[in-house]
Amino acid sequence: MPKRFDLEWWRWQIRSPNCLNNSQITDLIISPIDIHNQKLVANVHPPDWINPPPAPIYDLVVIGAGTAGLVTAAGAAGLGAKVALVEKHLMGGDCLNVGCVPSKCLIAAARAYAAVARAKEFGIRVPEGTVVDFPLVMERMRQIRANLSRHDSASRFQGLGVDVFLGEGGFVSREAVTVAGKTLSFKKAVIATGARAAKPEILGLEAVGYLTNETVFSLTECPRRLAVIGGGPIGCELAQAFRHLGAEVVLFHKNAHILDREDPEAAEIVQQALIGDRIQLILSAQISQVEWQDGAKIIHYEANGQTGKIAVDEILVGTGRSPNVTNLNLAAAGVEYDLQQGVLIDDYLQTTNPQIYAAGDVCMAWKFTHAADAAARIVIKNTLFSPFGLGKQKLSSLIMPWVTYTQPEIAHVGMSAAEAETQGIAVNTINIPMSSVDRAIADGETTGFAKILLKKGTDKILGATIVSSSAGDLISEITLAMGNNLGLGKIASVIHPYPTQAEVIKKAADAYRRTLLTSSSKKFLEVIMKFP
Repeated sequence: MPKRFDLEWWRWQIRSPNCLNNSQITDLIISPIDIHNQKLVANVHPPDWINPPPAPIYDLVVIGAGTAGLVTAAGAAGLGAKVALVEKHLMGGDCLNVGCVPSKCLIAAARAYAAVARAKEFGIRVPEGTVVDFPLVMERMRQIRANLSRHDSASRFQGLGVDVFLGEGGFVSREAVTVAGKTLSFKKAVIATGARAAKPEILGLEAVGYLTNETVFSLTECPRRLAVIGGGPIGCELAQAFRHLGAEVVLFHKNAHILDREDPEAAEIVQQALIGDRIQLILSAQISQVEWQDGAKIIHYEANGQTGKIAVDEILVGTGRSPNVTNLNLAAAGVEYDLQQGVLIDDYLQTTNPQIYAAGDVCMAWKFTHAADAAARIVIKNTLFSPFGLGKQKLSSLIMPWVTYTQPEIAHVGMSAAEAETQGIAVNTINIPMSSVDRAIADGETTGFAKILLKKGTDKILGATIVSSSAGDLISEITLAMGNNLGLGKIASVIHPYPTQAEVIKKAADAYRRTLLTSSSKKFLEVIMKFP
């Protein structure tokens, strides 16, 4: 690639018949076209890439080079399989390009500014006039993303022994895929095409324009007034981040409470945090229309029986994900799918074509990077190392934690109290407030709790919810215990460094131990203690 980026050279390369057969150059140009995005695209979709000659037959053809596809391809190739990997857009998928990596860079910057704003509480005097340099925040994000992109690069996977094909792939039969005019025959295939941002049906939204997680990270100026549609994890995370970075933010949510799939007590803490950040929440909202008026985007809505309108400069839509199942010609492969649910799979990640599997956002309710990674490992085992179906692993065997990266964070694993009640499982709940943890007090982060759900009469952990500034890190101890059938009583015997916020889990384990001290056992101990 030339040292100085030349857009005309880029256009020529993309249209060159020796390279890619993509019809739209806009699919490959990531705004702004600076040195960092040039590096990103040179790694994950190099415009001068020449697809290799296909092998006579592949052990595994993987369509989609997001997390699920990359892990599947690398793992299978590393075990000696002949693997082809097909990607029409950017290798690395959502996580690298428009998801985990850029969003957490933005959140890190927002938290840094929020810490500066709180500095006075810790006896630190910050000079007046401290401001956010939003263009620099975004440049830092692009630089980090570009530097990380080498891990997901076409050249790296080629070096791992994977045949990388750039272009749009689709099935032509139950045993073959075409990409850029070449046919790839396979013994097994994996669909890992991911999902895209869902668009709500709102009159005028398309005409006035809107952002999604796929476009918001191309901003170079912070919107003065930002509307966020959707009070789920993506909406709440980005609403809070943009508020800390200087935008006036209004958050619309269709239900009466944000994060309504989370533990209600946890969701309430985050809702109050957003209100404390001066984010305007419009709940139980139905948006009827969006229109241009006097240089602004006017949102017309109804909430709790009252109509209203509000003017903003940008609209960010965070209303869920839609699986990428179109243009794959799945019917030719005998693979059934649903436009909302995605590719239909069984518990072994097998589609209605026994030779074709699927993993990641295209087929799973768990739309997390770590879930796609875990599913890819199941696919490798089930496609290559389960002869005659023996020893196949089930998706339902996974114990899946997840995190909402607001401040404070919410982390969850396993059952909720409502799910246990629905299944008729009696439970005991241990709830330890972060305000009882010395390190949390010292850090000024006492909002939150660790709530652990136990099967009644035992120390078996059914699930847990943690709310704290570092909940995402803390939840792994509980996940490890659940995955290895370790009860909460076992955690009581584990030494936790003092002072750390992880001590909240030790306190929960100690609280369980104390429940074992019945009145009879206490009297017995009193008798024993009388003897020398």
